[in-house]
Amino acid sequence: SIETILEYAQAREDGIIERLYVFGCLSQRYAEELKAEIPEVDAFYGKFDWHHILEDLGSEYCMEERHRRILTTPAHYAFVKISEGCNRHCAYCAIPLITGRHRSRPMEDIVQEVKELVAGGVKEIQLIAQDLSYYGKDLYGRFNLAELMEKLSDIEGLEWLRLHYTYPHLFPMDILKVMRERKNICHYLDMAFQHCSDHMLQQMRRHINAEESYQLIEAIRKEVPDIHLRTTLMVGHPGETEEDFEALKTFVQKVRFERMGAFSFSSEEGTYSGDHYQDDVAQEVKEARLDELMALQHNISEEINQEKVGKCLKVIIDREEEDYYIARSEFDSPEVDPEIFIDKTKKLNIGSFYQARITQADTYDLFAEIVENQ
Repeated sequence: SIETILEYAQAREDGIIERLYVFGCLSQRYAEELKAEIPEVDAFYGKFDWHHILEDLGSEYCMEERHRRILTTPAHYAFVKISEGCNRHCAYCAIPLITGRHRSRPMEDIVQEVKELVAGGVKEIQLIAQDLSYYGKDLYGRFNLAELMEKLSDIEGLEWLRLHYTYPHLFPMDILKVMRERKNICHYLDMAFQHCSDHMLQQMRRHINAEESYQLIEAIRKEVPDIHLRTTLMVGHPGETEEDFEALKTFVQKVRFERMGAFSFSSEEGTYSGDHYQDDVAQEVKEARLDELMALQHNISEEINQEKVGKCLKVIIDREEEDYYIARSEFDSPEVDPEIFIDKTKKLNIGSFYQARITQADTYDLFAEIVENQ
């Protein structure tokens, strides 16, 4: 973010760091503007400019592209990207402009990376990509996420495997059988539906309609009955009417997502929406719709959480705070989902698994007590 760059620019002025380089999506898209606005930065690089960085820094910094991971997460979990880029070209999204077309990593490379992570103490892997659903199509001629999941699930010592960022259109249903049959694959799926008005889905170029969205969710829950679905929804896209928004609210009320985030449309330069649509929904209308949508989810989340009181869940301890240990179940992804608070009545180990009984529920978070060490 701009704020982070400015923070490090100040650190350079203060003599804390000697040189400053910026790398990633922001600098790839707005390099010239950033150079003009923040001259304290030595150089800006795009998302894929590895070799230019090495050339500029000098040969003493060169390394093989394939190397052991340095974890920036807690030691017990890691994020593993299985592909880069996206072929979907949703009207509002700039990701394909930045990352290019979908490119899957070879399966053997991913398996080797996860083996190394697990050997180093990682117990939970979050598979990520701009679009997990498309994995393998470019390399193997078919959607191959299910096979990758099986190979990763076979790795000894991997306790949890979690899927993030799938896409509704052409969703690979075969992954659900693998999820259901493999004990170390979390019954959790992150899938952004964005909207459920046929009009808006067409405007957004989502390649799916409302009826298909409902049918997909029903099929997923039939295959994995206790699955927790996380979704992201958008309000205020150009052309969104009150009727469209009512359809979106009905979707939220009927489907009752276990996890949901929402945001309001913001025009992105170079996207189809940015270039072809007028941003015609007033900002105050966007904000009101966003508040109304999240209020619906607030009630749904509270009801779902109350249903968990008295149940026992396998949890992992993420960290220790003053009065509580902070844990998660297989239904909670780190950093984005609710947490489970456990009283510090006994010593628990960070990164270890325990059985916990839910004793109390808030709107988003849970409270629990340890009943049995696994």
